[in-house]
Amino acid sequence: MAEVRAKALSDRLAVPPSHWNVNLYDATGQYIACPDAWWDDVGLAWEIDSFEFHFARTDYARTLERNTRYAAAGISVVQSLPADLTRDPTGVMAMLDKAYRTAHASPRPSVHLAQTA
Repeated sequence: MAEVRAKALSDRLAVPPSHWNVNLYDATGQYIACPDAWWDDVGLAWEIDSFEFHFARTDYARTLERNTRYAAAGISVVQSLPADLTRDPTGVMAMLDKAYRTAHASPRPSVHLAQTA
């Protein structure tokens, strides 16, 4: 449900994501992550992380490992709570627009993507 809201919200962005749910790999072919949304031109990821799916220790540990892989690859990430998509859509859009502009001003990370089945 949150992803449906995110897609509707992203249609109102100045630059919407180029991909949804794609696997990202670093320059050596190592898997990085599968972000909810991805801007391939600037290397920006958007993750909608719900408390329910990231609360258990193992789930939280996986989220931290994912975020560390993003950082190691030089990928900027915006994380949003599902509730923010309805409670503060303007704030979420402002953060995404700002993150896009920041990523655009930096060299694109050396990553490539592969569509999921």
